[in-house]
Amino acid sequence: MGLYANLRPVKSYPGVNSIYGDLDFLIVRENSEGLYSGVEWETEEGATALRIITQKASESISQVAFKQALKLGKNKVTAVHKANVLKKTDGLFKETFYKVAEDYPDMELDDRYVDATAMFFITKPDMFDVIVTTNLFGDILSDEGAGLVGGLGLIPSANIGDKQGLF
Repeated sequence: MGLYANLRPVKSYPGVNSIYGDLDFLIVRENSEGLYSGVEWETEEGATALRIITQKASESISQVAFKQALKLGKNKVTAVHKANVLKKTDGLFKETFYKVAEDYPDMELDDRYVDATAMFFITKPDMFDVIVTTNLFGDILSDEGAGLVGGLGLIPSANIGDKQGLF
């Protein structure tokens, strides 16, 4: 269906028992590639999965993140990756994020490793406005974000494409 952007707001609600009572940030997850592309095969040693990250998808998801930040009145977009280890795939994602950011000169930029981001969700979650990340990392961080505000039922999901959406 061409639904490449998954939007997951992490927001605290009054009267809901949660770790933090004042959170309001958005996770923008690329929803069409990465390890979830389903390209796997068996090998003599076990199995292999192919992680696909393209410039086109990285550019598209970064655009969505910046547009959502503007729409929501947010000041900062954080790219989450693991480019220190995944130098080619996450390196491309990070590089593309900063290239797209050139069109948003008034936006504060940040990038963080996914493992550090997971820690900061617990210790300093108010440091985030809009997070943009790849498919697998976005899936994991969305569930962690849900834990911060009371559970999965409290962070709705929108899957958006250029022509349609699924909510």
